[in-house]
Amino acid sequence: MEDLSLHILDVVENSIEANASKIVIKITEEKSKDLLVIEIKDNGRGMNRETINKVLDPFYTTRTTRKVGMGLSLLAQAARESNGNFEINSKVGEGTEVKATFQYSHIDRKPIGNMNDTIVTLIISHPEINFIYEYQNEEGNYILDSKEIMKET
Repeated sequence: MEDLSLHILDVVENSIEANASKIVIKITEEKSKDLLVIEIKDNGRGMNRETINKVLDPFYTTRTTRKVGMGLSLLAQAARESNGNFEINSKVGEGTEVKATFQYSHIDRKPIGNMNDTIVTLIISHPEINFIYEYQNEEGNYILDSKEIMKET
């Protein structure tokens, strides 16, 4: 995958598969600190420690429709290739948090890509889920809440 937005889409699909009803996607760009942070939080079924230890294996999946689960492992690889880090925190019955950090100026950091299309695709495909997208940089903060959009339609 060439764009981080596609990695985000893949990870969010995991949240949807875990029966999340609320998914928060936050992107923070801090050029002055040479940092890009992607955080995805859900209220899905969560994972136990054993599953967390397995999810970074690209050949491990809990899905029955495909035989490999590449989303988390590819995002982790993309973060590490750009002098960053990757963390997963999860509690069974409460949800999962994924955080990927990237050195903003690193030559191997993938572009963010088209987050507009990614968010619109998620909202249209899963109107029953509350998606909250937050984008933050040194100039300001933008928040989109699909629940608020659905009220207006």
